[in-house]
Amino acid sequence: MNSSIDSHFTRKTRGWNENRAKDTWAIFKIMAEFVEGFETLGEIGPCVSIFGSARTKPEDKYYQLATAIGKKLTEAGFGVITGGGPGIMEAGNKGAREAGGASVGLNIELPFEQSSNEFVDRDKSIDFNYFFVRKVMFMKYSQGFIVLPGGFGTLDELFEALTLIQTRKIHPFPVVLVGTQFWGGMVDWIKQTLLEENKNISPEDLDLFAVVDDPDEAVAHITSFYSKHLLKPNF
Repeated sequence: MNSSIDSHFTRKTRGWNENRAKDTWAIFKIMAEFVEGFETLGEIGPCVSIFGSARTKPEDKYYQLATAIGKKLTEAGFGVITGGGPGIMEAGNKGAREAGGASVGLNIELPFEQSSNEFVDRDKSIDFNYFFVRKVMFMKYSQGFIVLPGGFGTLDELFEALTLIQTRKIHPFPVVLVGTQFWGGMVDWIKQTLLEENKNISPEDLDLFAVVDDPDEAVAHITSFYSKHLLKPNF
């Protein structure tokens, strides 16, 4: 390697070494987020997570559905966990608050959209820097996922849950998709392309989720599951 190439390579790798040092200290920030999450959520009791778009407005039918679901979950004895932000998350927390239940917000620091909504209980609001730590909290402490229309983040949470349940990395829990009109195309693709054409999933994998349109159906799917299973953290 000649001197000019060697000098260029040295400059390029200097940043790598600097980042390695930063990574070591980042471990402590990550640990702190895990500790806060475990200590807070471990004391709240059984909860169900409500997911959906941060961009959904209060006049939207799905906002109103999420509010109704939050209320009915509380009446069924569950707390409500959301991502703590606006839109569907706000609606779920609003329903829980109005019914007098535990209203939990796992907020993530983002450059846009996200700020904690007013319906999260102040002692149950946790701020995260790291998406992966936040996702662990959802997976460990949610007794079910109720998923309304949303974007990439909503789909990310949905498919991570289905993957972990499918691969038996966590205890099974109910996953409910609300809105046949919204989810129907995706469900058809899963059935026709993933299952029938490419054999990338098994027929029983279709039983890992349910699709409903009514708040009572959504909550009934959760309560029916726990009439046969113990309420406990998922791993």
